[in-house]
Order: sequence, then structure tokens, then C-alpha cells
Amino acid sequence: MRALAIMPVLSPAVPKPDRPHIPVLLRELLEIINPQPGQVIVDCTLGLGGHSAAILQRIKPDGQLIALDLDPANMAEARIVLQRVKGREGTVSFELHHANFAELQIVLKHAGVDRVDALLADVGVASTQIDDPDRGFSYRRPGPLDMRMNRDHGQPASTFVNELSERELAAALWELGDESDAPKIARLIVERRARSPIATTQELMGIVCEARDFTVERGERAKLHPAARTFQALRILVNQELDNLDRLLEALPTVLKPGGVAAIISFHSGEDRRVKHCFRDGFRAGTFSAENRDPIIADDDEQRKNPRSRSAKLRWARLANRSEADLASTQPP
Repeated sequence: MRALAIMPVLSPAVPKPDRPHIPVLLRELLEIINPQPGQVIVDCTLGLGGHSAAILQRIKPDGQLIALDLDPANMAEARIVLQRVKGREGTVSFELHHANFAELQIVLKHAGVDRVDALLADVGVASTQIDDPDRGFSYRRPGPLDMRMNRDHGQPASTFVNELSERELAAALWELGDESDAPKIARLIVERRARSPIATTQELMGIVCEARDFTVERGERAKLHPAARTFQALRILVNQELDNLDRLLEALPTVLKPGGVAAIISFHSGEDRRVKHCFRDGFRAGTFSAENRDPIIADDDEQRKNPRSRSAKLRWARLANRSEADLASTQPP
């Protein structure tokens, strides 16, 4: 496992996004976790620091923010934003870790923190990653078929597209992307890769459009692009996002203080289902003292200003106040 450390600002510059960075569901998130001076709060998905900056401002003085991200370029940009909030003589502190949120317990141990007052995770892909054609996340931008959130780890999407069996591809597109045309898409991918490996986003996008009886031009005009679900499924597969989310959810009782709140924003039905079941089952078992039955979604105004917020769902749960003996029993080995 790679060493965990605060990253210096040595990363390449982040390409300017097509639109200003807008942290999704910020007002609702702040109402739920209610940051207070002196608290210790974790942002599991730092991104460009929109959520973290608002939290850091509210935990002054003497608070501590711990933030994780897989993208060094985003971390470099976010550090500048957070340093500006902290100020030269600020008493509030923050530290950034280049790590996956599945490694949260290791990060907290490294930071010398046992439990935190609140935790948030926005498990969607960052806008800067979508907007950077070199990252290969977007079906609208020509680029290499990569999709790795951390390009120093794992295999690019092209490996999966060119090596998985037709049956495995169809299963991934259906289970991770809710793609009803998964068998047709998988069949055409296998047929085309037999002629030549599929290496770019535009090649894959064109194959998906053809499999779904769309021209590329008609696909560009569609309300939901015909390749959207396929690209989403591959991104989740490449980055093992559901497995990592499961590990984060399992860790919640060991990292939250009694009464601490976890807030999770998801953008995919499979992610939201996992969060819902974890919070619901934990509430029934007495692990959580409260949770929201229905997800919180962006209002009409936010959806107009930030179209990517339309699929966002926010769920939260509060860890029950339990005895020291109960808490000790949940400590990791």
C-alpha cells in the first residue's frame, strides 16, 4: 500500500473547467453536519475544495479538517483555496492525504485522530476530471480511454473494454450503468475490437451509438447521451467505486464520535442503494440513532445553475451515543 502523506503542491495544473466549480448540495450538507468551532471533520472527497472550504470556515478556531483525494492536481488547487480560508495567522488546521476513502482508518491513524465529529463524501467524479480530455472520462471529448481517478494505480478503461468477455461486459454495463441495451453494446464492442483495439473515447462512443441505433450527431442532441450509462459503468468498474464505498460505509461506526454525522452524496442508483441500506440497517440495529428515509436532492434553482446536480442524492446518518465498552468493541484490530 502506498505511503500516506500530505501532498506538496508539485502537481500539474488543473485544466480550467467549462463552468465555475460549484459544490453540490452545499447548503443542505452544511445544515446536516452543522460544523462547529473546534470540531474535527473529514472530507473523503476533496475535489477542488468547495465543501472543505465552507467547513473550514465554520470550524474556526481550533478545528481540524482532514481531506482525502485520489487526484494530486485537484489537491494542489484545493490547497490554495483552503490556505486562503485558513489565513496566515489562522488557528484552524487542515491536512490533505493522497488516498482513497476506503483507506480512511489508515489516514486517521496517520493523522493521530481516533474519531471525528462529522464525515462527508461526494462520490461522483470531479468536474475537472470530466472536463479534461486527457483523463478519458467524457464521451463528448476526444481522448485516451483511461478513466482512472489515480493514473498511478490500476488499469485504464481500454484494458477492460478490450479484454473482458462479451458476457462480462454486458453484466458490467447492466449492473453498474443500468444500461438496458447492455447485450447489444457488448456484442458490438467485441466485434469491433477483433478488428482493432478500442483505444479512444470517441471510438467507444461511436460504437455505443451504433449499437443503440443512434447516429453520433443525434446522440449529441439527446437529453441523455446514448453513451452516458456505458461510460459511467466503465468508470465505476475501473476505479472499483462500489467496493471502495462499501469499505467506507463499514468503517463509519469506528471513525465517528458518538453523535457524529456521516453525509454521503451519490450520483448512481447502485451507490445510493448501498448508502440507503447501510443507514437503514444501522438504524434498525441501533448503531445509528437517526437517518433520513428519503434522499435530499438539489432544488430547481441549483439544478439550473449546476446541471450535474440533477442526479445527486444526499443521505445522512447519526452514530448513536453508546457506552465506552460498546465503542471499544468496534475499534479496528
